[in-house]
Amino acid sequence: MEPRVFQDQLWLVAVPNTTKFKDLSRDPRFCVHCDDRRTGQRRRRKAVSLVYDVRDKALHQRFAMVLLDETGFDLSGQEFDHFYVADLTGASAVELGGCHLDVTIWKPGEPERVVRKH
Repeated sequence: MEPRVFQDQLWLVAVPNTTKFKDLSRDPRFCVHCDDRRTGQRRRRKAVSLVYDVRDKALHQRFAMVLLDETGFDLSGQEFDHFYVADLTGASAVELGGCHLDVTIWKPGEPERVVRKH
C-alpha cells in the first residue's frame, strides 16, 4: 500500500482486490508506520486514521494524471475498485537522541506536544 498526498489529503493506493483493501472495506480503521532510515535519521512515524471510500471517477482520473506526471506510473483510464481517503485521528513520531527518546504526539484540534523519555 502506498499512502500518497493528493489535493491536501492522504490517500491510500494499492493493487485492486488485495487483502489490505478487503480489510479496509470490512473495517475502516488503519495505522501506517514508516521510518527515516534513508535520511540517516533515527525517527519512526505513525499515523492513525479512519478511511472513506471515495467513488468519484473524475477525482480518480485527476489522481491518475498527477501520479503519471510525478512518477511515470500510468493508471489513466483504469477503474478504481476502491479509492480511500484518510481522516487522520492522530499521529506520532519517536526520535532517538543521545540517552533519551522524544515522542511527538499530534491529535486534530490540539497543539503538537513532545514527551521526553529518559
